[in-house]
Amino acid sequence: MPEDNISIKGIHHIELLVGNAKQAAYYYRKAFGFSQIAYSGLETGNRNSTSYVLSQGSIRLILTTPLNSRNWISKHIKKHSDGVYDIAFHVDDVDYCFEKAIERGAQAVLKPHILKDSNGFAKRAAIHTYGNTIHSFISTNNYSGDFLPHFEKKIYKEDSIGLHFIDHVVGNVEVGKMSQWADFYSNVLGFTNIIHFTDKDISTKYSALMSKVMENDNGRIKFPINEPAQGVKKSQIEEFLDYYGGPGVQHIALLTDDIINTISRFREQGVEFLHVPDTYYENLESRVGPIKEDVSIIKELGILVDRDEEGYLLQLFTKPIQDRPTLFYEIIQRRGSKGFGQGNFQALFESIEREQALRGNL
Repeated sequence: MPEDNISIKGIHHIELLVGNAKQAAYYYRKAFGFSQIAYSGLETGNRNSTSYVLSQGSIRLILTTPLNSRNWISKHIKKHSDGVYDIAFHVDDVDYCFEKAIERGAQAVLKPHILKDSNGFAKRAAIHTYGNTIHSFISTNNYSGDFLPHFEKKIYKEDSIGLHFIDHVVGNVEVGKMSQWADFYSNVLGFTNIIHFTDKDISTKYSALMSKVMENDNGRIKFPINEPAQGVKKSQIEEFLDYYGGPGVQHIALLTDDIINTISRFREQGVEFLHVPDTYYENLESRVGPIKEDVSIIKELGILVDRDEEGYLLQLFTKPIQDRPTLFYEIIQRRGSKGFGQGNFQALFESIEREQALRGNL
């Protein structure tokens, strides 16, 4: 890890490029409980795209759609469909972070520049990461507005369903590229490899994958990076790469402190989750130890449980939220555990494979 480390405070926001941002924003509001806080579009002088900013807890999502078929956003959506474009970092010194990243081998997307309106100014730059995904460096130290310059306040308040924080963001890359991108995060951005899962850790009788989990210096950002491993049939990573058209963000894990309430609300609002067989819950507490939650409710909602030496976690995964089998979400509650549910890998990936088989892609 570089000695003069790039200091990243956390994730400022995640931007998704989508085919119809107005409808997508409505879905995230009504199904996921996000409130809309800001808007950019024709009415604000944006002639190329429209964006809606959504908020819940400390999570900020931007949904952006093109306003014509000729710009780069249209080309991105044509290739990838709806998906994550920018995992933006909150930093104090944009110039320093950008210059150091470029010195260490990152490729530039946007040089440092000022964004200004009546609430002050922010600064932004950006670099490439895997596929067509980017990382922005954003400083808002001199900005007092609700989000960023060139966005106007536009409020649609929804009832929160208890999502508080982006726990981790998972990227899928091509076979043989996992270590390359882990090295990128280590050498360029100063992240540390905290966990390495091999194909023996994450496999079924049909397929397997490998993963390295990278973490920034303050522990607030965690990026697992997956690649496919040799298997009898097509892995979930290969399916993603085929349908997304290359590497990209596979899923975003959102942290809650009451997963029973959160998943109950999700299900009431029509969000579909992977199915977990009833046999998973046989002797659950003998496998993971005692838990505070009612096991019958955990079973009814299909929530997975795993324990490590520091505690346990509860998690559940949505089905893909668009028609292409690409981006999905994980809902996670941590009761001490800092892991990623390794004990659930078998059940999880068998559930994913059942969905692949229904799609004819296994």
